[in-house]
Amino acid sequence: MLFDMDGTLVDSEKLWDVALRELAAEYGGVLSTTARRAMVGTSMAASMRILHEDLGQPERDPDASAAWINARILELFRTGLRWRPGALALLRAVRAAGIPTALVTSSGRALVEVALDTLGRDSFDAVVCGDEVDAAKPHPEPYLTAARLLGVPVARCVAIEDSPTGVASALAAGAAVLAVPAEVPLEARDGVHQVASLTAADLELLAALLGEPPA
Repeated sequence: MLFDMDGTLVDSEKLWDVALRELAAEYGGVLSTTARRAMVGTSMAASMRILHEDLGQPERDPDASAAWINARILELFRTGLRWRPGALALLRAVRAAGIPTALVTSSGRALVEVALDTLGRDSFDAVVCGDEVDAAKPHPEPYLTAARLLGVPVARCVAIEDSPTGVASALAAGAAVLAVPAEVPLEARDGVHQVASLTAADLELLAALLGEPPA
């Protein structure tokens, strides 16, 4: 099992909203809804480029903006991280069944370490962070890396994602994809099974996505 984090396991996109809009205000502007939606599921570097362009300030240093966001989001994660509906129950069921499990996120390692205080450090056999791969989502490398670390062929993995960027990454890697939209609507795509909430997902559904008979 390959789990995305932001918007999939935890309701953190709202915290990113706070930080990003605060930074836009710090720069004397207002972040547009279109730009914010375009950031969902992308790397920090891509998000900062989108923010700067949206504010009409493309000359700003993306590293400085990323440092500001990282410091603020760390504060918010420590106090306001909440599970998405059905996410904790599904993760517990997967772990109880002994299924190899990885966290595959565009967030950086420092932030993920804080999130693991909520998610549980024993919830995953491997963790792939956005700043630990050469190519971020929508490139397939994050999911290919996770499957390799688990020692499982990626075609035998189900990836759970909430964003178009993450879905594209998982599909490109060759995983089966379960999509659960959060902040951004997802178009129907071949190879992607979509549910409104992870409360509708269970081990039987995950097996069906891989073409396996019910246990």
